[in-house]
Amino acid sequence: MKPVTVSTTAAAFAALLFSGPAACRKSESHSQGPPPPGKAVEGKTHILAAGAEALQAEAPINAIHQHVCGFHFYNGNMDRQLRAHHYCSHLNDEFLQCVIYDSDKKDAKLIGIEYIISEKTFKTLPGDEKKYWHSHKYEVLSGQLIAPGVPEVAEKEVMKKLVSTYGKTWHTWQVDRGDALPLGTPKLMMGFTEDGQGKEALVLERDRLLGTDTSAKKASRAGLAPPAVQPGADAWRHGNTFQIPD
Repeated sequence: MKPVTVSTTAAAFAALLFSGPAACRKSESHSQGPPPPGKAVEGKTHILAAGAEALQAEAPINAIHQHVCGFHFYNGNMDRQLRAHHYCSHLNDEFLQCVIYDSDKKDAKLIGIEYIISEKTFKTLPGDEKKYWHSHKYEVLSGQLIAPGVPEVAEKEVMKKLVSTYGKTWHTWQVDRGDALPLGTPKLMMGFTEDGQGKEALVLERDRLLGTDTSAKKASRAGLAPPAVQPGADAWRHGNTFQIPD
């Protein structure tokens, strides 16, 4: 029998995260911005929801198996930053699709979507398309991108997969400005690429809410050696800050 080592256990755990449902600990974090207007959910609504739960298939939702938390900023305006909880499923080994919430609570607001592709796929994109995509290299190496509730050794395996990927992110609900409803046009979001860009207070708040230590995660990932960021990604760094106006 092949001995089970820490590395093989971590790899198996990471494989589970990338292939099927996995339970993650729920934290006590809070939603960002005020709640939407409306009265509390009534008993009849609960009954209808329970009936739907029993009778209707929820295959796309059940396919979601990975939770990662990081930070986004509005393309063209780095002053506007916020925490983003991603819940992702794999369509294949090189493509993830994620729904984004403002917290990890049951009543979290659905604020956007992100598509994540491999470096190999990113290279095939037309030049004008690449400006919409951001790299994940710094997000991983800085410790800012985390997998809440996952043991450190398994989380590192997850990050090895994500560190060379690219994301295209649209937010549809501007909770950071206090909107109680999803108003205006979708906004293209980007990720940080170097130290000093992310607001320290925002990172510290996330660490407090989730019981994590971003600095410690950064130190633990120092040995990762991802490839250089591909040309065309993070176009905002070169003055190309596309955004849909309200």
